[in-house]
Amino acid sequence: MTRICVVTGGSVGIGRAVVERLLDDGYKVYNLDLSESEVGEFIQCDMTDSTQVTQAIDHVIKESGRIDGVVSNAGIHFSATIEDTLEADFDRVMAINVKGAYFLLQSVLPHMRQQGSGSIVLLGSDQSVIAKRNSFAYNMSKAALASMAKTTALDYASFGIRANAVCPGTIETPLYHNAIDRYCESSGSEKSVVHQEEAALQPLGRIGQPEEVAALVALLIGDDARFITGSLQLIDGGYTAQ
Repeated sequence: MTRICVVTGGSVGIGRAVVERLLDDGYKVYNLDLSESEVGEFIQCDMTDSTQVTQAIDHVIKESGRIDGVVSNAGIHFSATIEDTLEADFDRVMAINVKGAYFLLQSVLPHMRQQGSGSIVLLGSDQSVIAKRNSFAYNMSKAALASMAKTTALDYASFGIRANAVCPGTIETPLYHNAIDRYCESSGSEKSVVHQEEAALQPLGRIGQPEEVAALVALLIGDDARFITGSLQLIDGGYTAQ
């Protein structure tokens, strides 16, 4: 039987790498994203709109009959202190990063409960477990996802449903490059220098790659991780061990 997985934000970066890895592993993968992609079964969906999320999940169930795995990856980055974070900025970060995951799980969990199984992976961050400067709203959103993974794991373990969070450190994605570009524009720094400095901050001496995160996500979604739930799985080159 072909396993069914839903990935949000699967058109670029870590999300796309996850979709490609799960396809390679034999899953049928639905990609819920605003940006169209030729990888996986694309469903255009605004994760901040609960109606669109529910309709997308209903479509998956109608077409495939079940959902074995869910990867909540859609998210945005935002850099600012609490004083420099406008209410509109705060609301946008929380709407996409936190409420999007909340809407997704609310839509998926009834189906997983009915089938008596399921695996959920939330894409957190190293900022799910540590604080970073100039990252008030983003840091808060990723800490919230860590809490969501743990409470969901406890509430739904009796239904055969697992929930974990994968917490990447610095990974070379379009999101990473956009953040570096914004920093260079504001500081006048040279991008190649900043990139080298970022790599030097990691104990392993390099920036992580999306495919490495995807491999961990695939492990947690699959049966090899059937005794892992409620965990925060760091993949950060040793950064948070310092």
